[in-house]
Amino acid sequence: MNIQTSLDIAGGALQLPQPYLLFLGDTTEPGFAKTAYGLRDWAPEKCVGEYGLPAATVSTGLPVLTPAEAAASGARALLIGVANSGGVIPASWVPALSEALEAGLDIVSGMHIRLADVPGLAAQAERLGRQLIDIRHPPRGLPVGTGRKRPGKRLLTVGTDCALGKKYTALAIARAFAERSVDVDFRASGQTGIMIAGGGIPMDAVVSDFEAGAAETLSPDADPAHWDVIEGQGSLMHPAYAAVSLGLLHGSQPDVIVVCHQPGRELMLGTPGYTVPSVEDTIGLNLRLGSRTNPAIRCAGLSFNTSHLGEDEAHALMAAESRRLGLPVADPIRGGDAFARLVDSCLA
Repeated sequence: MNIQTSLDIAGGALQLPQPYLLFLGDTTEPGFAKTAYGLRDWAPEKCVGEYGLPAATVSTGLPVLTPAEAAASGARALLIGVANSGGVIPASWVPALSEALEAGLDIVSGMHIRLADVPGLAAQAERLGRQLIDIRHPPRGLPVGTGRKRPGKRLLTVGTDCALGKKYTALAIARAFAERSVDVDFRASGQTGIMIAGGGIPMDAVVSDFEAGAAETLSPDADPAHWDVIEGQGSLMHPAYAAVSLGLLHGSQPDVIVVCHQPGRELMLGTPGYTVPSVEDTIGLNLRLGSRTNPAIRCAGLSFNTSHLGEDEAHALMAAESRRLGLPVADPIRGGDAFARLVDSCLA
């Protein structure tokens, strides 16, 4: 059996077994299936289908396959497409994971719980010669942050909440930069981004004292004209996940932030009773705290997740908010002139 971790991934050395069968578990909250959606949207060539338990109500729209059917279609691994609260692997999933191993698939996980710690799974993988690959574990030897200003330019996506588009926005902006012949790298800071990019550091798995140092490692010294577009995590106002957001902000030292928001979301994900902060408060707090390590930090605009709105309603809302805030507002998935203006503002 070969058990691998993100120690290998940080340097981009790990070659994940592809393509994948995306496992949805028993997920009913779409926000917790963001890993599956991210792979579907940004690496569709790596996905052959989806597999969920009977209780699951979310779907990627990919073909529904059993592990045996997926293996017969060329899949090499079952990839856990869920990012639930706490990154746990519940006992209800274990029979499905076991079925995947028996079907000849490796298992790729971005959960906090290590696959080898799931009772019986390591022994089964050993018997079958299958790989258990954990991504959500940081490399060893991360330094404490120094606050030293590094050459190069950096953009960080931040948010009013979790699971509302920070990864999608960073990927879309990095692609738009490249299309304009800008020297750019997408820097993944979460398990889905790492699976897409093939490298990165899972910031929410880093000990708090080393968060800023990990962010500095993720985005090292670069040519003055080079851009790192860094995937954001959590929200500075989230009662559970603010710590990772602050460490990433300080260590990234962004020259530019883009604030991500889902209009109409009232409560913060996974924390009933806590309302989503306003975009104005989110901009202000990120600029205030980010100025500690980069006094020149600025907000280039906002990225709205309008997937729940119709085309006309979405464009009207974004235009009105842009006028009200005096900043570009765009949905990077919808693209168009609004997104082009946001990209212009980032590069200004």
